[in-house]
Amino acid sequence: MSSSEPTAVLTVDEVRRVLREVAGEDETGGLDGDIGAVPFADLGYDSLALLELAGRVERDYRVRLADDTVVQARTPDEFVGLVNQAVHQAQVVVP
Repeated sequence: MSSSEPTAVLTVDEVRRVLREVAGEDETGGLDGDIGAVPFADLGYDSLALLELAGRVERDYRVRLADDTVVQARTPDEFVGLVNQAVHQAQVVVP
């Protein structure tokens, strides 16, 4: 990988994994299949769960999203887009 390529990219599958860890397996039956465009509310997750997800992403990807930005994400696809945009913007190319 060249120094100009992003080093970390979040995926919907990673969001699914983290949500399962955060909520526990018993509460995540709705996470099977293609969940990218499904609203978090329909998946059973509220803004508190999103903030916990964002905290995990901050720890794992070293990227912090403002709380008001996090709660604007209505679907896993939107959340992934916000995180990946932040990750890409944080990349520094060293000559």
